Amino acid sequence: MTSSDDIPFVDLHAQYESLQDDISRAMQEVISSSAFIRGPQLGQFEKDFAKAQGVSRAIGVASGTDALDLAVRALGIGPGDEVITVSNTWISTVFAISKVGATPVIVDIDPDSHQIDVEAVRAAISERTRAIIPVHLFGHPAPVDQIVDICRPLGIFVIEDVAQAPLATLNGKLAGTIGDVGCFSFYPSKNLGCYGDGGAIITDDEALAERMAVLANYGQQTPFDHQEIGINSRLDTLQAAVLSIKLPYLSGWNESRRQKAAVYDRLIGNLPVKIVRPPDNGVSAYHLYVIEVDRRDDCRAFLDARGIKTQIHYPAPVHLQACYTDLGYRAGSLPVVERAMSRVLSLPIYPEITDDQQQRVADALADFLNDQ
Repeated sequence: MTSSDDIPFVDLHAQYESLQDDISRAMQEVISSSAFIRGPQLGQFEKDFAKAQGVSRAIGVASGTDALDLAVRALGIGPGDEVITVSNTWISTVFAISKVGATPVIVDIDPDSHQIDVEAVRAAISERTRAIIPVHLFGHPAPVDQIVDICRPLGIFVIEDVAQAPLATLNGKLAGTIGDVGCFSFYPSKNLGCYGDGGAIITDDEALAERMAVLANYGQQTPFDHQEIGINSRLDTLQAAVLSIKLPYLSGWNESRRQKAAVYDRLIGNLPVKIVRPPDNGVSAYHLYVIEVDRRDDCRAFLDARGIKTQIHYPAPVHLQACYTDLGYRAGSLPVVERAMSRVLSLPIYPEITDDQQQRVADALADFLNDQ
């Protein structure tokens, strides 16, 4: 049972309250026009999102999962191919590889950043490797620049999973624009979230963009002319309208998240926890504020009893999920990620969280640690 004094993990209603008039107007325009599918608001959002990302094309799709699926398929990856990625991610990242019949090759992570380990990638590359999917986890940029340097001479594609990191940067370059294609999720709790499922794919490769757009629209360039087997993956007009209202605020929301993260850094920096930080050459979107803590599950229960809602990203590594037993990984196969995922805890962070709420989180965390 929740209380009005509880600190939610994310407060979607607080954001809505600040925009409700504009959002209601935008949605009413769609409803009045009845252009619920591929209405003009979708095309406008795609143009605006591409401009915000500094790329030539953005394709709105039904979800972040579909964005990954379409990117992998459009690059011609299939049976006999291998794609390298990480285990501490939402499972859609790895499912995108499996759905085309390719083999996921799952590597370990850097113990400090929790991002994909560049040297592990280098060691895992084989003659069958067709792509790498680095995940910009927690909103922090992954070392995509180093991965691109490895992959370019070998003709290996780089697909960026940017679901948690819109407008994060690495060496001044936006996440999603460093590799061949960037895949975004607009799930409601994301930094840029709609009111349902939604996603987008970005690229500067016009031919690749067109192929992804065709695959997302039943494999047709013109109505009733299906050149290949596609899927139905559309960002509907209502969601595009909502996202268009929110997009101009994204940069400011991210800056607010960074400020809130700095508050946590100050409040808990001297506690016996490990804060997972972005790289020195990157600027995080701070989708999540993540710590490592001993007795993580006990800590989470303690905070919950104090009315503080937390989450775990993620409770179980992908390589140990039942659906991937055939890959041959066992407990201990990827020791760094397995240890990290037994200790990570995501604290509440969102633009509207107050200083008093963050102080309550820090005080409760200190109380738990002092009781050990």
